[in-house]
Amino acid sequence: MLAYVFWHWPRPDIGAATYETAQRRFHAALAAAPPPGFTRSHSAALHGAPWAAHGGDAYEDWYLVDASAALDPLNQAAVSASRQAPHDAAAALAAGGAAGIYALRAGAALAAPTHATWFAKPPSMTYAQLDTALRELVAAGACLWMRYMVLGPTPEFCLHSGEELRLPRPLEGIGLSLRTVWPNGRL
Repeated sequence: MLAYVFWHWPRPDIGAATYETAQRRFHAALAAAPPPGFTRSHSAALHGAPWAAHGGDAYEDWYLVDASAALDPLNQAAVSASRQAPHDAAAALAAGGAAGIYALRAGAALAAPTHATWFAKPPSMTYAQLDTALRELVAAGACLWMRYMVLGPTPEFCLHSGEELRLPRPLEGIGLSLRTVWPNGRL
């Protein structure tokens, strides 16, 4: 499983409620007419990610796909047919954005995580040692994403969870609280 992740933030003259309504409409349109290989999406509000809005208020959207072959259909579908108008309306409200691609490394992808911990693997640690160090957190319900082909502005790893987690030593990261925007049942 891969995820196309898009961080974005509204123009200064756009309120959060207006911005989030446009985001939900786009995600709903995508869910109603999904392209081949698309699994689902989730969107969250966050604050403090250095790669999004200079660490200010921003949003991150995760678009989960079966494999890299599903990225082209997702890219085309986002701006066509029944999804074009909601996409264009949401995009018109954005002041900027950044994106990356991530591969699921361990655990099951969460539908709407409430916490994200971004971190890099220490140079002295092997990937096998990292997997061992995170095994208990993943077994408790977290999932581990790894930046794919160095495509993205973030540290190499993201640990999604439903609660705030403490990374085992010697790992250090940036912990972010996520407020779910989609899916949440409201339009």
